[in-house]
Amino acid sequence: MIETRLLIGGKDVAASTGATFERKDPVTGEVATRAAAASIADAKAAVDAAQAAFPAWAATGPSARRALLSKAADLMEARAADFQLRMMEETGAPAHTAARNVKLGAAALREASALTTQITGEVIPTDKPGCLSMAVRQPAGVCLGIAPWNAPVVLGARAIASPLACGNTVVMKGSEICPATHRLIIDIMVEAGIPAGVVNYISNDPKDAAQVVEALIAHPAVRRVNFTGSSHVGRRIGELSAHYLKPALLELGGKAPFLVLDDANLDEAAGAAAFGAFSNAGQICMSTERVIVDESVADAFVEKFKKRAQGIVVDDPRNPKAHLGSLISSDAIDRIMGLVDEAVAQGATLVTGGRLQGPFMAPTIVDHVTPKMRIYYEETFGPVAAVTRVSGVEAAVAAANDNVFGLSSAVFGKDTARALLVAQRIQSGICHINGATLNNEAHAPFGGVKDSGYGSFGSKADIAQFTDLRWVTLSTQPEHYPF
Repeated sequence: MIETRLLIGGKDVAASTGATFERKDPVTGEVATRAAAASIADAKAAVDAAQAAFPAWAATGPSARRALLSKAADLMEARAADFQLRMMEETGAPAHTAARNVKLGAAALREASALTTQITGEVIPTDKPGCLSMAVRQPAGVCLGIAPWNAPVVLGARAIASPLACGNTVVMKGSEICPATHRLIIDIMVEAGIPAGVVNYISNDPKDAAQVVEALIAHPAVRRVNFTGSSHVGRRIGELSAHYLKPALLELGGKAPFLVLDDANLDEAAGAAAFGAFSNAGQICMSTERVIVDESVADAFVEKFKKRAQGIVVDDPRNPKAHLGSLISSDAIDRIMGLVDEAVAQGATLVTGGRLQGPFMAPTIVDHVTPKMRIYYEETFGPVAAVTRVSGVEAAVAAANDNVFGLSSAVFGKDTARALLVAQRIQSGICHINGATLNNEAHAPFGGVKDSGYGSFGSKADIAQFTDLRWVTLSTQPEHYPF
C-alpha cells in the first residue's frame, strides 16, 4: 500500500483535518492507496500558495521553464516502472497500457517545453500618430487542472504542462481513483526543480469532491480551469466556472463513430476498430463505441471484427500476456452489461464477448443495433462496440451525427477523396481517415464539440487557452486632448 499526502507551497503535508481515504485494487480488493483527504481550507491554501508563487514564475525566462519541463519529461520516462505499478494497482491497467501512458505523458511535457518560446504577440496598426500599438500574451495566473483516472499519466501531465509553460502556476486536483499515480507526476515536477508553490497537489475523499472543486473554482486567484472527464461532471464544472466567470477548457465524454464504407479495406478496418474499441478495456474518451458499416460489406466485416476481438487476452494485469486488464469496478460491468442485455432483448445480436468473472469483461460486439436501443446513444465506457448497418454514405453520415457526443471519429474507404468529404461532414472535433478513433499526439489540437466539451488542448491551442491577450500601446509624442 502507498500513502500519499498533499503538496502545498512546496511542503508535503497531511490534510489539515488529518482525514484520509482509501483506493482499493479493482482486481484483488486490497487497499492500494491511502491518500490525504483535503478539506476546503486545504484547497484554498493550495490556491494561495500558487498565487504567492505566480509573480516569480511568470517572470522566469522561457529557456529556464523549458529546461525544467524537459527534465520532468526525462524523469517521467525514468520512473516508468513506478507508474506501471501504480496504474496496475489503482486502475487495473496492464503494463503495456501504462507504458504507453508514460510515453504520451512525457511527450506532453516536451511539447509544452517547446511552447515557452512560441508565446508571441504582434504589432498592430493604429490611427494614432506616434503610437506603437501591440497585442501581447501574458500568463493568466493560477490554473486549476482536474485530471481523470482512465489515462492518468498523459491526462495528468496535460492538465499542468502547458499552463506551466505559459508562465502560470498550477493547482492539480487528482482523481480519487488514482491518487498515487497522479501524485507521482507531482513528485517528478518537484524533482525536476519546479520552484515551491508553482505546482500544488490536492486529493480528496469522493464524498467531498463537489465542495472541494467549488472552493477551488471560486477562489479569486484561479483564472483558468481545465477538466477532463465525464460530460455529466463536466457540465457542472462548466456551470461553476461560468458562475464565477472563469474560462474553462472541457474535454468530456465521447461515443466515437467508426464508419466502414462500401469500398473499405475490411482487414485494416477490423484491426483499427478492435484497437479503438477495446484498448484499455474501452475506458477511453476516444474509444470506438459505434461501428457504422455499409450493409453491402457488413457480414464480411463483422466476421473479421469478431476474430480480432476473440484473439484479445483479458486477465489480471499482472499477467504479462494480458492485452486487457480489469474494468475500473464490477459496478461498471453491471451497468455496461445492462445496456448490452437490453439491446439483445430488443433485437440486437451478441456476436462475441460479455461478462467474465469479477471486474473482467471480454471484448464485446453487439450487431444490428438500432436507434431504439439505449446502447446506440449512451456512452458505455467499456469494451463494447455497437454495430449499426446502413445503406450508403448519406445514411452513414446521418448515423454518425445522430448523437449528443462529438469527440473522435473515423472513416474507412479506399476512395480517400470520398472518405475526406465524409469526414468533413461528421460532427466531431477529431476524425481519422483509414485510422483508429484512438490517437493522441501532443502537438495536435485535441477537443470535442457538442456534449464532448469545448476548447482544445495541444500545442499552440494551449497558448490561447492559458494566456491573456492584452492590447498595449506606447505613445511616443504628446497628444492633444479636447479638454
